[in-house]
Formats: sequence, C-alpha cells, structure tokens
Amino acid sequence: MKPQIIVMLTHHDVTVSNARDIFRDAADLPVQYWGFKDIGLSTTEMEQLTGDFKAAGKTPVLEIVNFDEKELLNAASLAIDCGIEYFTGGLFSHAVMERVQTAGLKYFPFCGDISGSPIELKGTPEQILEDAVRLRELGVDGIDLVAYRFSQGDPIQLAKLVEHQLGGENLIIAGSINSAERIRRMQDIGPFGYTMGGALFEGTFVPGGSFRDNLEELVKIDTNIGEDR
Repeated sequence: MKPQIIVMLTHHDVTVSNARDIFRDAADLPVQYWGFKDIGLSTTEMEQLTGDFKAAGKTPVLEIVNFDEKELLNAASLAIDCGIEYFTGGLFSHAVMERVQTAGLKYFPFCGDISGSPIELKGTPEQILEDAVRLRELGVDGIDLVAYRFSQGDPIQLAKLVEHQLGGENLIIAGSINSAERIRRMQDIGPFGYTMGGALFEGTFVPGGSFRDNLEELVKIDTNIGEDR
C-alpha cells in the first residue's frame, strides 16, 4: 500500500506558533492528513487549527509526546473537544483508549520501551514487536512506531517486522523521515502513513525555500517514487 503523508505543523516536538498561517498557505496541496502536537498552542488555538483542517476537508491528527496518564487523559479530552480524528503517540492507557474510541477517534499509541525528549526507542526488535502485538490484542486501532529513533538496531528491519505482523494499515511511522531515500523506504515498508514535520521547516527538500515549497517538493518526490515502483 502507498503510505499517506501526515504533515505535522511541528518542529522539535512543539507545534509552531504560526501553524494556522502555514496551513492556509498550503491547504490546497494534495495531502489529506494534517497534524500537530498538544504543546505550543493554547486550547483555543488548537480548536481553531483543527477547524481549519476540517473546513478544508482534511483529516486532523494529534500526536502526544507524553508519558503521564493524567496528562494523556487531559490530551484525550482536548482531542475530542477539538474534533481530532486520529489520536496518536503517548504511552498506552486503557482509560485513554476507552475515552477516545468511545468518541469515535482512532487510537495509535507508541509501542516498546520509549522515553525522553527527543524520543528514544529501546529494546530488542522482538520485544518491540511483542509489545505492538500485545497492544493490538488489547484493542488499539494501530501503532505509532518511532522507527528512526530506535537506538539498538536497524530501524528499517524493525519497521518491516512490525508491518509484517500487524499489517500496514495498522501502522504509522513517525519521526526523522527527512530524505527521498527514507520516503522510498516508507513506500517499500507500506505503513498506513508516515509523519513529516521538521524536514519541511528546515528546508530539507528545497534549501532556503518556504514550508509550502518544501511540501510541494515532498509531494512530487512521493508521487514519483510511487510511479517508479
């Protein structure tokens, strides 16, 4: 399956202050999934940004980089109030899963031994896979895998292992996807989607260009890779 690009209006795990302006400038581009973190904007601003996504016909995604259940529950309530459709990241919580799924949101928590800022994923591939399978059996809709933050092995082999066991439709790959080669890898692996944020703000694809310039180039790269396959 061809992965969805999930554009994150975040840099260094924080939603940028001008996220609404950046989105409006690029909303016409053929990218369906847009997201942000629960850090960087006020509740009102997050509600407004989600409203912008929906008004443009986009699917809103919230990724949480948090490991405290109380804060996760607060984030879940925020996501529901804002109208988020995909609640991703954070450590797994039965209470969070019940809250978001009851409200109709898709729940994709992190798996494995994950902590820190920036996030680091530890453990053996087998341990991470075991945890991913466990979470699916508990009822999550999918897994948010920070493959390129895996510190103890090959991120591509890990991602392929999880995709093979869970199915690509149940996998989002997040973090540090910042080159045409890594985009190609995403298409080889075939997850439901992969997130892209910092690389667009840092001018990875069009040095010195705007966020929109870089997103346009990303779409071209993603499309051309897909056509070449």
